Amino acid sequence: MIALLANPAQTGHHAEGHPERPERVAAILDAIALSGVGLTPEPAPSVADDVVHRVHDPRYVAMLDRAVAAGGGYLDADTYITPDSMVAARTAAGAVVEGVDRVLEGRAQHAVAVVRPPGHHAEHARAMGFCLLNNVAMGVVAARGKNIRRIAVLDFDVHHGNGTQHSFENDAEVFYASTHRYPFYPGTGSAGERGAHHNVVNVPLPAGSGDRAVLGAWEKKIGPALAAFRPEFLLVSAGFDAHRDDPLGGLAVTTEGYRALAGLIKGWAAEYSQGRTVWALEGGYDLPALANSMVACVDILADRGYNSGSPD
Repeated sequence: MIALLANPAQTGHHAEGHPERPERVAAILDAIALSGVGLTPEPAPSVADDVVHRVHDPRYVAMLDRAVAAGGGYLDADTYITPDSMVAARTAAGAVVEGVDRVLEGRAQHAVAVVRPPGHHAEHARAMGFCLLNNVAMGVVAARGKNIRRIAVLDFDVHHGNGTQHSFENDAEVFYASTHRYPFYPGTGSAGERGAHHNVVNVPLPAGSGDRAVLGAWEKKIGPALAAFRPEFLLVSAGFDAHRDDPLGGLAVTTEGYRALAGLIKGWAAEYSQGRTVWALEGGYDLPALANSMVACVDILADRGYNSGSPD
């Protein structure tokens, strides 16, 4: 029912003292193993170059490869690259593409890519926000390769997914929705950013908003727009840095809030997209909060626990 995909090569992508670190994936996979849900992570293949180049400028990808060959370093104040980073990035994207393939071929109902580096900040020709390649954007490309035309990307990371929005904001066949803290990094994501076809819904939220405000935004603002779009397929940018324990986020969402949000998403998938979803890990930097929140979402996908409504 659920394909759990990972990229073991991610362990080679690390920088001393950086919050985006290999222990994030280890914490999630350990928690899933202990949860009793019965999922075993499978290693993902590398994404094909032609898929990468549908999202990113080939000259940009070549620049990243040259940076790897030169020994790595920082690409900006936040985003690093190491000699192993492009193997990690290509297999992170490969996990999302593999998940799309399995779900759309009927080999799984849901796919969860527990991978790093994250991707939703990566622009067409720019690395930023810890991201090198845009994993979810390549999932959109893969879905189109399976003749899916109406695709929704739902992003609940505490940071706005500028790279994903910019990839598709002029594309009437892709719907992008995001809740995020605002004003906050990366500075994009105002409510006025609607896309060329009104295919973008941003709900910016102030620090400390909590479960009620976040879930209300999804239910009352994003839900009706999603209903009007009627997607054939749902991709989820699953960032857990809005958690109240996260050191970087500050939106004060609880683990039960994420569980309720997963129930909403699963319900929308059942209504519009034959119950099919693919989830890609984005942010989340407090290890227990990250692990517990992802397990809460997996529980919902696996029909363990309640699957709708809001926490008290």
